[in-house]
Parts: sequence; structure tokens; C-alpha cells
Amino acid sequence: MITVATWNVLHRVHADNWAEDVVGQWPDESKRIKAVADRVAELEEQVVALQEVSGDLLWALKVIPNRTVHAMRYPRTPSARRVPSPLYDSREYLVLLVNGPSEEIDWDPFPNDAGKGALAVEVQGHTIVATHVSWGDTKRPTQLALLREYEPAVLLGDFNADGATVLRDLGPGYELAELPWGATTRHDQTIDHVITNGVTATEARVLEADGLSDHRPVRATINW
Repeated sequence: MITVATWNVLHRVHADNWAEDVVGQWPDESKRIKAVADRVAELEEQVVALQEVSGDLLWALKVIPNRTVHAMRYPRTPSARRVPSPLYDSREYLVLLVNGPSEEIDWDPFPNDAGKGALAVEVQGHTIVATHVSWGDTKRPTQLALLREYEPAVLLGDFNADGATVLRDLGPGYELAELPWGATTRHDQTIDHVITNGVTATEARVLEADGLSDHRPVRATINW
């Protein structure tokens, strides 16, 4: 058994470019970064996947005790379009934090989107993959086909699509960790998922983000 969580923590450049409400609530990015890192440190789950991690936040995550930090840097660095970036390091990362033994297997930016991708680790003899999938029907099927090649027991991430759509494109064998009825992960959408293959997910629920991101974390218990 293992516990997992996934959270899109909202890269500041994306927040500024899309004028997200988080910017108004947290105008000082250094304070938000500290608050996000503190919130991640409070998570009790053994494996935590994070999307949209800035270089500044990555440094803060690396000092969290009792966590191994696996990180993949995307080839594309977000470009500030509306206001200058307040970040020292605007590069964007996909991250897995693991409490306990883990081995990094592979990482791949998606060929059709240099700002999205997958990061795979082995934990307790099983492959766990963190991912951030592109929005829309054009790129998603190809990206999910690449995720299948990892033969993951668990997929954690922001899929930018509802669960039924993701399962349809992943194909047979994959199951969605069922959230309580009406639960949403970003505004009125449910696009962040824990997905299993050959194992069972229970106790799935959405956690509070305390206004730190436009997404809320999702957690679940995985039974091998």
C-alpha cells in the first residue's frame, strides 16, 4: 500500500499571463512560494506529483526533509507576456517527491508540446508516472499513447480533461480513482486525476489549496 497526491501548483508566469485570481491574492511571489512549499511539506502522502513548478519553487522543495525530489525540466521556458516575471528562475519543471526508496526510470517532454511531459519513478516495485497533458483533443491522444508505453501502475497529474475522456484515450485496463460526487479540482472542472492500472485506488478526495493555486490537490490510497 502507498499513498499518493497530485497538485498543479501554478507557475507564476502562467498565472500572470492568464490573469489568474491567485496573483491578486498573492502579489509577492516569494511569499507564495514559501507557502506552497510549506503546504507540500504538510502533505502526508508518500508520493506527491507537482505540475508547473518554477525554478524558484524547486529550490524551496529541495529543502523539505525526508523527501527525494525527482525533477524534469521542460525544454520550453514560459515567456512573460503581460508583466515582467518576478521569478529569479522562470524555468518550468515536472516534479515527484517521494518519502522512502525510489528510483528514477525515465523522463520525456512530449514531442508535440515542449512544455508538457512525463516523469517516471519506481517505488515499491511499481512504476509511478507524473504527467501534465496538453489541453484539447489535438495533442492529448498522442501524449496518452506515450504514457501507456511506461506501463504505469499509477498515473498522477493534470490531464486537462475529464476522467471519462482520459480513460477513453488511454484505452483498456485503466481506472480512475473515484472522487466524491461533485468534487472539482480547478474551478468547476475535474481535470486532475489519479489513474491506476492493475492496482486499486481508494480513499480518493480533493484537498484544500488555500488559494495558493487555481488547482486543488487530489490524493488517494493505492493498494498493490
